[in-house]
Amino acid sequence: MSFQTFDDPSAGGDHAARLAALRSALAAGDLDAFIIPRADAHQGEYVSDSDARLAWLTGFTGSAGFCIVTRDRAGVFIDGRYRVQVKAQIDPAHFTPVAWPETSAAEWLREALPAGGRVGFDPWLHTRSEISRIEKGLGDSGIGLIAVSENPVDAIWTDRPEPPVGAARAHEDAIAGETAAQKRARLAAELKQSGQAAAFLSLPDSISWLLNIRGTDIPRNPIVQSFAVLSDDGQLALFADPAKFDAGLRVKLGNQVSILPPDGLTAALANLEGPVRLDAGSAPEAAFRILEAAGTEIITAPDPAILPKARKNPAELQGMRDAHRRDGAAMVRLLAWLDKQEPATLTEIDVVEKLEGFRIEQGITDVSFDTIMGSGPNGALAHYRVTRDSNRRLQNGDMVVLDSGGQYPDGTTDITRTLPMGQPPAEAVAPYTAVLRGMIAISRARFPKGVAGAHLDALARQFLWFDGKDYDHGTGHGVGAALCVHEGPVRISRISDLPLQTGMILSNEPGYYREGAFGIRIENLIIVSEAEGEPGRSMLGFETLTICPIDKRAIDIAAMSRDEILWLDDYHAWVREELSPLLDQADRDWLERATLPLAGSATA
Repeated sequence: MSFQTFDDPSAGGDHAARLAALRSALAAGDLDAFIIPRADAHQGEYVSDSDARLAWLTGFTGSAGFCIVTRDRAGVFIDGRYRVQVKAQIDPAHFTPVAWPETSAAEWLREALPAGGRVGFDPWLHTRSEISRIEKGLGDSGIGLIAVSENPVDAIWTDRPEPPVGAARAHEDAIAGETAAQKRARLAAELKQSGQAAAFLSLPDSISWLLNIRGTDIPRNPIVQSFAVLSDDGQLALFADPAKFDAGLRVKLGNQVSILPPDGLTAALANLEGPVRLDAGSAPEAAFRILEAAGTEIITAPDPAILPKARKNPAELQGMRDAHRRDGAAMVRLLAWLDKQEPATLTEIDVVEKLEGFRIEQGITDVSFDTIMGSGPNGALAHYRVTRDSNRRLQNGDMVVLDSGGQYPDGTTDITRTLPMGQPPAEAVAPYTAVLRGMIAISRARFPKGVAGAHLDALARQFLWFDGKDYDHGTGHGVGAALCVHEGPVRISRISDLPLQTGMILSNEPGYYREGAFGIRIENLIIVSEAEGEPGRSMLGFETLTICPIDKRAIDIAAMSRDEILWLDDYHAWVREELSPLLDQADRDWLERATLPLAGSATA
């Protein structure tokens, strides 16, 4: 049994011919340009094969970005995580990488099109916030956005896969910590108190959390692809393929939950009596237009499930702790095994498959994302995904970035360790130490309530900044409880102004990447928790979830402060205590050596 495959998702297909066919369709539709997003109608980071329009057209398979096609240009917009990857995946004779968000869609369009240009977009694939931002950027340019009724990419995609139809299943109430009926009642009461008759939900993880259901529609993400309308009396209309729900699950959901076919959504929205709550940052632009055409009052406000889902309750937190303990045992078994191997006898795929096997023994239902196993120069690709074509044999002196996770029935894990194969390269020691110190700085942070991720982000970067270095991704993302490994709305990022609240779970993963040479990233998951403060001042801090040794071979001990060394030694003592009972004697012996106090250990 294996969850991850190693086929190249961008392999095959005549992307130049597809681009030409799209341009012909645009000309037929009197459009000068068209926007092709990475997102589907649910705005998920991961999409099904039937919604992978960006990859199908361009060959680019990253988890964020978009393409704008005009009559003579095709720009692929990518952020800092994908600027190396995109060069390897797209045909530069037909597609041009565009640094985003440094260059916005509106800026590019103003330069690419004359006044009067008509830019098509599929209103089901863009949010109201996104469209409003582009329209504002276009300003008085004379360039207009045109919502199309038929997506021209879909029209030319003749062998498009069918939508997913994975079976839905119940998520145990004991693990959820609250029944679905209780959640619906709680959110419905909020709607009624706010004077909102209903709320439209478009995020499948919000709906899956609300109804205590899980699914298999999207690989790595145990969600049920669906839309929902929650009324202020607690009734919910669920728009999803009815074939996904067996009789037992229908009984568990109860009479207040109606399961309706997705093609009935448009009519249902048009018949709603307002005010109706929509999230401008996640609901499709099409939903706004349907309600506006019907004259229904719209209240723009966040998805009502988004914050309750992010603030895990005690049962969810305990499930996450239990899952991380089992996951830590799998990781230690992998690291102990890896230390016994001669690097040249292994490939990246060998390590991925070995780790997956250890996790399967611990009870995963899936991996939480495709494992990032980047050795040497491949580690410099922040979101590298090994394929049979890229598979590299390990070498002595490599730095290896191993970023992985598992989906357990009671929790979701995400961990990164950077491992030197033998003696680490001298040029990697200083950045490795800076990355570790930044990770420790976040772990040790104490801050008053009201502080957001943007306020903390610099703590993780400070030691890299001192040396003129940085990384082009956020420091941390939200994580779901037996749900999506990337969960909104909380982040540790320069652009995240949402105050952190107790029960939120985030990643803590600073990094450093030297193109063509090596990458470094160290990641633990952390829980926002109450912390001690002076009388009258409410303070927060972090509890660490991830239980696994941090490799010490590339640490410059002289650069570490005493408090940083003490934190690492205390962390390793806790790891040893938590994991030893789950391991056999040989792996316990390895763990004992790996967690020796830093000052007294030469190797991990």
